[in-house]
This record gives sequence, C-alpha cells and structure tokens, in this order.
Amino acid sequence: MRTLLVALLSSLVFSGAAQAQAWPSKPVRIIIPFAPGGPTDIIARIAGQKLTEILGQPMVIESRAGAGGNIGTAAVAKSAPDGYTMLMTSSAFAVNVSLSPNAGFDAERDFIPVVNLAKQANMIFVHPDLPVKSLAELLALAKTSKLAFASPGSGTTPHLTAENLFNVTSKLDVTAIHFRGAGPSAAAVVGGEPRIGAGAVSTPLPFVKSGKLRALAVSSSARIAALPDVPTFAEAGFPGVEDYTWIAAFLPAGTSPAIVQRLNEACNQALQSADMRERLVALAFEPVGGTSQQFSAYVKAEIAKWGKVVREGNIKAE
Repeated sequence: MRTLLVALLSSLVFSGAAQAQAWPSKPVRIIIPFAPGGPTDIIARIAGQKLTEILGQPMVIESRAGAGGNIGTAAVAKSAPDGYTMLMTSSAFAVNVSLSPNAGFDAERDFIPVVNLAKQANMIFVHPDLPVKSLAELLALAKTSKLAFASPGSGTTPHLTAENLFNVTSKLDVTAIHFRGAGPSAAAVVGGEPRIGAGAVSTPLPFVKSGKLRALAVSSSARIAALPDVPTFAEAGFPGVEDYTWIAAFLPAGTSPAIVQRLNEACNQALQSADMRERLVALAFEPVGGTSQQFSAYVKAEIAKWGKVVREGNIKAE
C-alpha cells in the first residue's frame, strides 16, 4: 500500500513538472478588463513583450472593458484553467469585492494570484485653468464651489483615493465622474470637462510634463523621481494616506500549480531584466515581483483595506 502511494505521488509530481515544461505550446491570451491607454494596458504590453521572449510563445493582449473591470474579469473566471487565458488587472480587483458583490465572479474562489508586477502612486491633478496650485487650495475651493473629478472607473483605487480624500476625510461633496479607463479620464481633464482628475501617475504624466495638466499631490510614501516637485499626500497635510494602483497577473482557479509556478518565475525573470526595469521606472512604476503566496496574502490585505473605505464612504457601484 505504501509503495503504491509513493508511486502515485511520484507520478503526480512528474505529471505536474511535465505539464509546466510543455506549457506554453501555443499563444497565451492576456485579458485586460479596462480600456487601452491606462496603467494596466501599459504594463501588459511591456510585460507581454518580455514574456514572449522568455516563454517562446506570443502573449496576445485583449481589452474587455466595462463595469469597472468586472466584465473582463468574469470572462477569465469562466475560462478554461489551462494556462492559456490570463487576467492582468489592477487593484480594482481588490476593491470590487466590496463595491460589486454581484460582479459575476468570486475574487478569492475563482482566481489564483500569480504575481504583483508593478505598482505606482495615484495622483490628484487639475486643468491649468483651475485657479489652484496645491491640494490645500483645491480643498478650499471645494468648500465654496460645486466640483467634480474624473476617475478611471468606479471602484478603481484612484477613484477611492479621491473619494477618501474629498468626501470621507475632508467631509466635502465632490462628485465622481467615471470614465472607461485611465486614458479617457485623463483626456477629459485635459479638455476641461471636468477640471479635476484622479489617476495612477503614468497616464496623466505626459500631460503634466507638457503643461496640459497640473499635478497637486501623489499618494506614495515618498516623492516620485518622475515628478520631484510634486508633494506627497502626507506633505500636503494628509499623513497616513498611502495608496497605490498595482498591476498584477491572475489565472483561473484550477490551473495546475506547475503552470502557476512557471508563470510566476517567468514574470519575476522579466522584472529582473534591466531593460524592463528601466522602462517601468521611466513611467513612474515600481517593479514588485515575489512569490504567488506573498501576492495572495497582499491581495487579502488589500481587500480588507479597500472594503473599509467603501463602507465608510458609503460608496456604491455605478
């Protein structure tokens, strides 16, 4: 009996190793649940190019935007757990657990967190015509004027960062206007409708550098190298506010542990390459990496953190 059990375990280990070695044998789809142009799309294209080199198969990027990321995420949850459909999404994944209880998937049951690829601060920015040059001046204006801000979508961390700042912490009434992704929301602020925006740094960054937008504050623990003159939220008078938009890879539940491990290793290898790190840093991203287990624990902590903000702000999905 013992010999039979050892033989069975050995065969399972061999089968898993063989499966990982054979994977991928065809192109892998990377589903992005947001519109092109935002931070998730940026990371997917940078990482996808590197993963193609490492794994020897094309990474085919497909955008399925809608419902704050829930449509594309639900599609991956229902896909075959064979390693050929991957979700690359943002921290909205952790927010939607509380914001959208009927999202069409269960974040913890239907997915395996593979790796956190990169993170970056969120930023409050304004159109240059708005007569404010600091976060304090913006909040003072909000006390006397009815204002609105552009968000990349209901439930994204930039949306909740702004909700927490304006409406929960400062007790103001600043209305969120949601767009289908970071690109459209930043473009709206460039056009002046509305004149305030919240977004992960990479999308509004070129507009800030060209003078089409003015950055007021970033939600990181320290100033970012790409915008050294822009204060953190703590420096602007809000100590303890430290939020990030993170971009990560997930696979459907039921995917072979050997494939999860192989993809995790490939992502970490990509993140360790000098050229990819340089590209990420130039776009104000911080490379992360690590094990699948480490990322699973981080996702659970993020779900708890953002759930608290959703409850305290009485924020509803739109």
